[in-house]
Parts: sequence; structure tokens; C-alpha cells
Amino acid sequence: MTVRVAVTGATGRMGEEVLAAATDRDDVAVAFAVSRSAGGSVEGVAVEDAADLPTLLTDETPDVLVDFTGPASCVEYAAACAEAGVAFVSGTTGLSQGGFDSLREAAEDVPVLYASNFSRGIAALRRAVREAVPALDGYDIELTETHHNAKRDAPSGTALTLLEDIDDVRGDSPRVHGREGEAPRTESEIGVHARRAGDIAGEHEVLLAGNHESLSLTHRAGSRGVFAAGALDAAAWLSGRDAGWYDFTEVLE
Repeated sequence: MTVRVAVTGATGRMGEEVLAAATDRDDVAVAFAVSRSAGGSVEGVAVEDAADLPTLLTDETPDVLVDFTGPASCVEYAAACAEAGVAFVSGTTGLSQGGFDSLREAAEDVPVLYASNFSRGIAALRRAVREAVPALDGYDIELTETHHNAKRDAPSGTALTLLEDIDDVRGDSPRVHGREGEAPRTESEIGVHARRAGDIAGEHEVLLAGNHESLSLTHRAGSRGVFAAGALDAAAWLSGRDAGWYDFTEVLE
């Protein structure tokens, strides 16, 4: 069965990657693509005006919409999908709690799958972190993430997810974002560091140190295509499911 996907943010970095990845797959086909910068085409797909999304959802009846845009657009597109009865997959980061609440509201009407990262390697890193942190109880923890120089939100959505994983197994810990001047480390804090440079797709490191030893758990993405492939895996898996809130780990399992 071929799943028909709509793609938002088609002229953005990730939108282009999703469209490129879709051309190499037999299990998905692009129903249409939209962007706030309409006109032209990407990977042979005409780019429609994002303002026309509600009409396109009704007329083209895609199975799933894949979204990598911005927080405000993500919420807007999720509501349009809920209205049209179209499943919604999003990897948009930088959402506020109100944004997540809006996505969960949409999940009352359609299946919604949100992930801060669609990499299988990151999923493995999360499992490793959840095992390492309790095994190294009392060790200092530092988290460093590096992304391209155009990324807007910091820390990255993936870094925030890793911090939530740490809190889940160790308890809530104060977070110190960078250090300057006299800044001695407290026993339970987690140091968080965000770097922006070049065209780096994404790097995340969780460092645990204590007892005269250190353990570094690191993931590096060589291409944004990794995230696009994962998002399309999620779209193919989500199509036809009941309304509700879903997680990328369910796709991998």
C-alpha cells in the first residue's frame, strides 16, 4: 500500500530532504507540497501556497501530512489536519507548552505523531542514557549539542528530550546553560551547552564523569536525510491508525 503524504515547509532544509527521500521509496508518494514561499518546484513537485493548505487537504485527501516548519506554523497545520481528518507527523522543535497542548488537542480527532528527532541512532542513544545514568549514580552530567548556524532554537529539541530522559531516571536536576566567570559546579546540576556552526546536521553528547573515570555517549548525524527517512517511516506507520498521540519509539518497535 502506498501512503500519500503532504509536505509542509517544502522549500526549507528539512522539507527539501523529505521530498528527496520520498522519491526513493515505494511505500510513500507525495500528494502535494506547500511553503510560505510558494512557486517553483522541489524534486519535481510543484510548491503550493501554504495559505491554501485547508483547501488542498480537502481536495487532495492525503493520508498523512509531514511537517518540519516553525512552532506557530506547526500548530496551525495540526489544526487544519484535525479539521480535514488527516494524520499529522511533525518534527518541528521550539514548541511551547501551549504548542504541545494544541497538538494533543488535534490528537483527539486524528492520529498525531511528534518526535524531536526521527533518527534511529538517537532512539538508541536515549535507551543508553536511561541505562547509564542510574548505573553511574552521583556522576556529574554535561550535555553538549551542535547544529548548523541557521538553527533558531537552543537547546535543540533533541537535547531537551535527552534532559527529560535523565530527569525521569535521576529526578529533576537544575540545568546550567553555559558557564562564565566564577561558576563552581553544584553536585546535582546538569551542564547544557549549545553550539552553532557551519552546516552541521546534528551532534549530541552526554558526558558522565566521576570516580576517576568518564563515559561519553555521542550521536552524530551525517545528513538531514536521516531525519527525513525516519519521518517518512513514521508517516507510513501512522496512516490508517486511530486518533491519538503516538511516539516514534512505537514505530521502531
